[in-house]
Amino acid sequence: MPLEYKTEQQKKAFYNSGAWKKLRLDALERDNYECQHCKADGKVTVDSVKEEGKRKEIVLNVDHKYPIEFYPKLALVLDNLQTLCINHHNIKEGRTMDKIRPKSKKKKWDDEWW
Repeated sequence: MPLEYKTEQQKKAFYNSGAWKKLRLDALERDNYECQHCKADGKVTVDSVKEEGKRKEIVLNVDHKYPIEFYPKLALVLDNLQTLCINHHNIKEGRTMDKIRPKSKKKKWDDEWW
């Protein structure tokens, strides 16, 4: 039976696996712990540093270029991975604030202010 990553349980098991954790680190190292989209724009976004007694802030994600639910054979292929900052990852996944809360095109006031 081929591997599937369709349900939340299947995805959770995959992302908790030792194989994924090792490959994720390989991708981060290959990408120099930098967001590849920011880098293409001439900017630098790097991972945060863990501070004693505080939870580490998540700045970077390792993203599958081709999602595992549709391309399970590419789930553990390094060339299918890219390091992205949270902002670029959300944009790629369609989770931007504009989609969550669209801006109103209607003006609040119709009359002129003098």
